[in-house]
Amino acid sequence: MASKTKVIVTGASGVLGSAVAAAFRQAGNFDVLALSNSRTGEGLTQLDLLDAREVETLFGNFNPTWVIHCAAERRPDVAEKDPDGAAKLNASVPEHLARLSQTLKFKLVYISTDYVFDGTSPPYTPSAQTNPLQLYGRTKHDGEIAVLGTAGADVIVLRVPVLYGPTPKNSDSAVNILIDVVTDQSGKEYKMDHYATRYPTNVVDIANFLARLTKLKGPIPPIPELKGPIPPILHYSAAEPFTKYEMCLIFAKILGLPHGHIIPDDKPPTGAGATTRPKDCQLYTRETEDLQVEGGLGLSLFEEWWTEHLKKKQ
Repeated sequence: MASKTKVIVTGASGVLGSAVAAAFRQAGNFDVLALSNSRTGEGLTQLDLLDAREVETLFGNFNPTWVIHCAAERRPDVAEKDPDGAAKLNASVPEHLARLSQTLKFKLVYISTDYVFDGTSPPYTPSAQTNPLQLYGRTKHDGEIAVLGTAGADVIVLRVPVLYGPTPKNSDSAVNILIDVVTDQSGKEYKMDHYATRYPTNVVDIANFLARLTKLKGPIPPIPELKGPIPPILHYSAAEPFTKYEMCLIFAKILGLPHGHIIPDDKPPTGAGATTRPKDCQLYTRETEDLQVEGGLGLSLFEEWWTEHLKKKQ
């Protein structure tokens, strides 16, 4: 019997990380080590990624072939309040993992964000000029530079947009939480962003794509300047554009609820405490499609997925 490919997933209790760990387990022929910082549960191993010695010991003992690094401070507002903490988690930790990739010879996938772009000239190719507007985007951009600049590391940067999917609670996702806004019929009014265009992408789709990506044997068409079959920067994104307000309208339609308490706000965020968000960071995915990974990108349709998902929960 062939030995299983060893995969480590960081941030495996989060929305994306949990989906990635599940996808690799379901794909078969993978030995998955799912890491979590604070949350516990079946199939999770606790590890503080800021503890370099513990990380090196665990990674060395497990000896992975792939590491999917999903752990991050993903909330822009929280990052602004704790810039040092965000920088450590979003830039210093991936740099350390890239150095481990060089010594332990595993392939590192660093999950990055569309927020490394300023949103003024979409769609953005993987080689497009980056220009993050806020601290969250800057820390993720710093992480990209760190991992790609680590000599001898085998790294893929996978940029993704705002995410949704199955979650323990709606507040775990910037999209899922909009359901709570729609279902709050208490009379409270909500101002909802109708300025920034987003491309919500399902974490299950990303997870399944990553599991298939690890099986890619060679570049199609050939890319001779690459050491391996996969370019160092890839984009993965759904193509349907929505503002958060428009997502709320879809949820209201699916749930059959009124939405008069949700007020569209078509102005960029301003004032004290406001976190700057780019207007449109659409990710161009042709290079990812050209890899011809089995099953393609396998993207869900937003309203169709949510209609089925919410029906199951009723």
